[in-house]
Amino acid sequence: MTTDSFRTDTRDWLEANCPASMRTPMPADEMSGGGRRARYKNPDTLLWLNLMAAKGFTAPTWPKEYGGAGLGPTENQILREEMTRINARPALAGMGLSMIGPALLEYGSDEQRAEHLPKIASGEIWWCQGYSEPNAGSDLASLQTKAVVDGDDYIINGQKVWTSGADKADWIFCLVRTDVEAPKHNGITFILFDMTTPGVTVKPIKLISGLSPFCETFFEDVRAPRKNVIGTVNDGWTVAKRLLQYERTMIGGGTGGGQRGKSLAEIALEYIGREVGQADGRLADQALRTDLINHSMNDRAFGLTVRRSSDESKTNTAPSFVSSMFKYYGTEQNIKRFELMQRAMGSQMLGWEGEGFAEDELTQTRAWLRSKANSIEGGTSEVQLNIIAKRVLGLPD
Repeated sequence: MTTDSFRTDTRDWLEANCPASMRTPMPADEMSGGGRRARYKNPDTLLWLNLMAAKGFTAPTWPKEYGGAGLGPTENQILREEMTRINARPALAGMGLSMIGPALLEYGSDEQRAEHLPKIASGEIWWCQGYSEPNAGSDLASLQTKAVVDGDDYIINGQKVWTSGADKADWIFCLVRTDVEAPKHNGITFILFDMTTPGVTVKPIKLISGLSPFCETFFEDVRAPRKNVIGTVNDGWTVAKRLLQYERTMIGGGTGGGQRGKSLAEIALEYIGREVGQADGRLADQALRTDLINHSMNDRAFGLTVRRSSDESKTNTAPSFVSSMFKYYGTEQNIKRFELMQRAMGSQMLGWEGEGFAEDELTQTRAWLRSKANSIEGGTSEVQLNIIAKRVLGLPD
C-alpha cells in the first residue's frame, strides 16, 4: 500500500468511526487508561477504545500478534497527523502503552510478551510503576524494597511512593532489591505482579490540583512469581534505565504529541481581543503577542526535531539519552504554555468552583496546577541536564 492510499484509507476510517464527542478537548476524568476497574463517564470513550483496539491503532507500531497494527514510522506519523486533523482524542493512554509495553518488547520473553502485550493494547489491564520510595527519589538506585526467594515466588516487603494510578491499576512493574550485599545498582531486579495480590495496600495522595493521581503503595509479604522477572535477576537496573528513557520520551512529547484543543492564540483572542482597528486577528497585548509567537515557533521547532529524530532512528525504535533532551525541553514548553494561558485568561483561570467560571476554565486551572509537576516527574529537570551534559555532550563529571 502506498503512503497516499494509506492516508486516504486512514482518513476515511477515522471520519467514519471517531464519535463526535471524541473530537473535543478531553477532560481529565474522561481519559481512558482501561483496566478491570475502569468506569466510563462518557460511553463514547469505551466505544472509541474498542474501535481503535480492534484496528490495532491503540499501539500502532506493535506487531499484529501482540494487538498492534504493525505500522512503520511513516504510516504511524500519518495516523498521528490524521487524528490531529480531526482533533481526535487518544483512545488509550497510560504506562502500559508508553513504558512497560515497549520494555517488554525489548526485554521480555516470548511468553511474557504473549501474556501481557495484547491485554495492554486492548485496554484490558492498567499498569502502574513501582520505582520511587520515600528515601529513593532522584537517587533511585538507593531503593530498599526487598524481595526474598521462597520456592517459585519472591516475598516482597517495602514501600513505594508517588505511584501514579496505583489505586486504579491492575498490575505493577516494580524494582526490588534482591541482593543487599551487591553495589546498589547491581542488586536490583525488575519484576511484575498483580495489584490484587494479598499484602498490597494503596493510599491516594491529594495534589494541589485537587486530584489524586499519585499514591503511597505498601507491600507486606507480597508473593510475586519468579517467572515474572523481566531481564536478569540482579540486573534490573538495565531494564529500569531503558524504561525511564521510554517514560521521558513520552512525558516530553517525543512520542508524537496528542490532542490539545484550542491554540494559545485562539484563547488569547477570546479573552483579550484584537487591537482596535485590526481586523486581521492581531492580539491587543503586544508583549503577550510576542511571547505567544516565540512559544509557537519553539513548539514548531521542537515538533520538527522530534520528527527528525524519529526518521533518523527508523532502524532502531528504542530511545537513547536524547530522551532526556525531549523530556527537559518538552516539559519546559508545557509549563510555559500554561503560564502564557494564565496571562491570557487572567482571573478566569484562577477559579476553583462556583459561579462565574465555565467548566473548561475550571479544567484549565487544575491543568495549570498539575503542570507544576512536569519538571519533577520522570526525573527532575536538573537530573536531565546532568544526563545531557554527560551522555549527549560528553562533558566531564
